[in-house]
Amino acid sequence: MNYDLKSIPSRTDKPRNSGFTMAMDKGLSLREVEDFIEVSGDYVDIVKLGWATSFVTKNLREKIDIYRAAGIPVYFGGTLFEAFVIRDQFDDYVRLLEEYQLEFAEVSDGSITLDHNKKCRYIETMAKKVTVLSEVGSKDAAKIIPPYKWIDQMQKELNAGAWKVIGESREGGTVGLFRDSGEVRQGLVEEILTQIPEEKIIWEAPQKEQQVWFIKLLGSNVNLGNIAPNEIIPLETLRLGLRGDTFDFFLNL
Repeated sequence: MNYDLKSIPSRTDKPRNSGFTMAMDKGLSLREVEDFIEVSGDYVDIVKLGWATSFVTKNLREKIDIYRAAGIPVYFGGTLFEAFVIRDQFDDYVRLLEEYQLEFAEVSDGSITLDHNKKCRYIETMAKKVTVLSEVGSKDAAKIIPPYKWIDQMQKELNAGAWKVIGESREGGTVGLFRDSGEVRQGLVEEILTQIPEEKIIWEAPQKEQQVWFIKLLGSNVNLGNIAPNEIIPLETLRLGLRGDTFDFFLNL
C-alpha cells in the first residue's frame, strides 16, 4: 500500500484460498492485458476467458503466456466446455487444455441439459489432470433451482474432485444467484452456507451492489468472480472499506 491507515481489514496473500478474485477477460488485446496486469495484477488470482471467447480471440497463446508470466492462471469459460460436450468432443477438449498447458478448467452445465452424475464423472476425469472449478446454476432466467438442489449439486461436485464450486450469475449478474433485477437471492445464499464451506465457493458477482452485499455478509476475504478488469481496483477498495459503500463497515476493527 502507498501509505498507512488504521482499521484496515487484513487481506489474505497470494496464492489465496479465500479472498479470491476471479477476473473475466471478454476479449482484451495483448496490450490491454499488459496494462491490466500492471495496474491490477496484485489483486487478481485467476482469469477466465469468458464463455467461448477463446475460440475467436487472436493471439490466444500469446495472451495466455502474458498472464502466465505474471503468475496469473487462465482458464476457458464453462460455455466452451459445454460446446465441446454437446458435440461429443470431450476428448478433444481435454487435448485442448493440454495444448495450451492450462492448469485450471471449468465444468458447467448452465447452457445445456446434462445428467448430474455424468457431470460429476467429467469432473472426476478432469480433476486427475487439472484443477477443476465447477459451476452450479442455470443461465436460463426462467429456470429456478431450489436451494436443496444447489446444495446437493455443490456437495457432489466437490466430492467428485472440484477444487471450488462457482455460483452462477452470468457476466451480467441477473440469473442464478440473483433475480433479473440483480438483487441477491438472500435466502438461497444463506441456505447454501449452512452446508457448503464459504471458502469452497466463488460467488459470481459482477455488479458493485452484489460485491458489497457479499463483503458485508462474509467479510473482506469472500471469494468473488466475474469481475471486469476495470473493476478490480474498485473491488479491492470495497474489500478494504475505502469506498463509500463499505466505508463504515470496518472502522471498529
